[in-house]
Amino acid sequence: MLRWVERLLAGVGLLVVAAVLAVLVTYETVPTRNTRLMHFDTILVLGCPALLNGQPSAEERARVSEGVKEFKAGRAGHMLFSGGPTENSFVEGQVMADLAEEMGVPAADVVVEGKSQDTIQNIYFSYKLMQQRGWTSAEVVSSFYHLPRAGLILRRYPFAWRERGAALPPHLGFSQTVMIYESEALYTTQLRWFGLPASPYLP
Repeated sequence: MLRWVERLLAGVGLLVVAAVLAVLVTYETVPTRNTRLMHFDTILVLGCPALLNGQPSAEERARVSEGVKEFKAGRAGHMLFSGGPTENSFVEGQVMADLAEEMGVPAADVVVEGKSQDTIQNIYFSYKLMQQRGWTSAEVVSSFYHLPRAGLILRRYPFAWRERGAALPPHLGFSQTVMIYESEALYTTQLRWFGLPASPYLP
């Protein structure tokens, strides 16, 4: 009886390990680019909520800092900040744009997309603004954990893109960071296996 239980537990353990590996492989192998370009028409920074007082959150600061670093390195001549008011009344794109200007990006080189409510809409409305300006390429900046899900959406679009990751703020700590990656990996795996949700904002 004991030997049978041990075998059962071993089998369950192997199934768990296999499931975890499947999720990790699915999550980590989402394409991060569709081009070899090193210079782009714009740097597209995807939004996340601002603080309740309207100040940039730590994660917004990390994304903007990474985008501004790329802008100052000459990666693109414009920056496009995407995100509407999602968890509070503050427009994420505008909050990030204001921060970028404080960091030295000229206002003339900044564009704000302030309607989107999620990542699918971020990319949809940003692409509309890119089309209006004749832009055909973008370096897309977001938090590292968010890039695979964004990649699933970006690959539906015809413009040239490459992703660039921003690190999570260090104050989150190891356990909270692991929980964020775990949740995102499971959700991205679900989307990759079963498809993105039906949306009028997907091409």
